[in-house]
Amino acid sequence: MKGSRISFIRRNKGAKWAALLLLAALAAAALSLCLGAEPVSLREVAAAFLSGGDSAAARIVRHVRLPRTCAGLLAGAALACAGVIVQLVLANPLAAPSTIGVNAGAGLAAAVCCAVFPSAVGFVPIAALFGAFGGAVIVLAIAERTGASRLTLVLAGVAVSGIFSAGVDAVVTFVPEALNGYSDFRIGGLSGVAMDELVLPACLILLGILAALSLHNELDVLALGTEQAQALGLSAKKLRLLALALAAMLAGAAVSFAGLLGFVGLIAPHMMRRLVGEESGPLLLCSALGGAALLTFCDLLSRLLFAPYELPVGILLSLLGGPFFIWLLLRQRGGRHA
Repeated sequence: MKGSRISFIRRNKGAKWAALLLLAALAAAALSLCLGAEPVSLREVAAAFLSGGDSAAARIVRHVRLPRTCAGLLAGAALACAGVIVQLVLANPLAAPSTIGVNAGAGLAAAVCCAVFPSAVGFVPIAALFGAFGGAVIVLAIAERTGASRLTLVLAGVAVSGIFSAGVDAVVTFVPEALNGYSDFRIGGLSGVAMDELVLPACLILLGILAALSLHNELDVLALGTEQAQALGLSAKKLRLLALALAAMLAGAAVSFAGLLGFVGLIAPHMMRRLVGEESGPLLLCSALGGAALLTFCDLLSRLLFAPYELPVGILLSLLGGPFFIWLLLRQRGGRHA
């Protein structure tokens, strides 16, 4: 009876925070639509959607800010949810989607695409999506071959990422012109995203989040440890690989249009843990909403801080995420010596 009451309180707390974070994401989206080098009022935003006018404000909203806002919400939710999954599966609060080779695979595919098809800029997101999946598949295959333990996954990710990074350096060395298209992708940003580029990634992201939420009970059991999970009849090895495949799909879909954005999959899960605890259901949902709000708001700041000039949101995230990561390291060390 006491356990059921605690579970109910936690779910109720998670629902309240999820509602607040949904409002925060909607507020960030509204601000993103309204603010920028050319401010647009809420009335003009509403008119752009309802009346379908062809005014300058309507064109700005529909063709520039709406795709960018949708991209921020989708990428933030996907990267944060992927970060939660990777941290739960690897039992490492400092892990991120890049741990399983997603960023390295996407980066190599983007560099090769820029070198082989320099004029086909539209192919870069598609190549990055397949590269992200490919990198994760290689890491998971190596881990599967050697036992799929947590340590093996991390070491395989480090090895594959190192090989892919060397591949990127080789491509840029032999084809310096590839750097022109690759540098924007490597930094990460949401400018220039078109709505048609978001259709496939959006479907993959929504499907991945729903699948992760449906596995929240299994993820809670897996977090207890491999031996206890197997004692409860759960195949820890298969679940670990399935969960990491979902994380790869989420992160790969986000990277395909947003570039190699860092720290969202690290910052958002840690912030949400302080609000809703470790239970994976509320943590996944709140992290997705919080990540969406975080990335959209950071993208807005990157547009406004140095207006009319624009700072790529990937740089702003690194400036914010670097100190946050150092703080986490110091906190982890303090916790061990406490």
